[in-house]
Amino acid sequence: MAAKIKTGDNVVILTGKDKGRTGKVTKVLPTTNRVLVQGINMVQRHTRPTQADPQGGIKNKEASLHLSNVAIADANGKAARVGFKMEDGKKVRFAKTTGDVI
Repeated sequence: MAAKIKTGDNVVILTGKDKGRTGKVTKVLPTTNRVLVQGINMVQRHTRPTQADPQGGIKNKEASLHLSNVAIADANGKAARVGFKMEDGKKVRFAKTTGDVI
């Protein structure tokens, strides 16, 4: 199955504490159907001091979101569904709201 959301895409968060915010996908985890979005779904991680990080303490990091909770942002910044079509012999993704190629 072709991937509808890829690394580098701008997405809109549909549910949760960050609903309505937009961000850039930094990593896609296809085996678990999850994505990491830059600056979204921040959680705090308590880390023990190590040689690499002698300070330790509380660190902020991004937690993953399920693919069903994000949608591609079209040119207007609104959530859009992704479609596929052939252009010049290549399969391309397009936003169904505006018809623009992603």
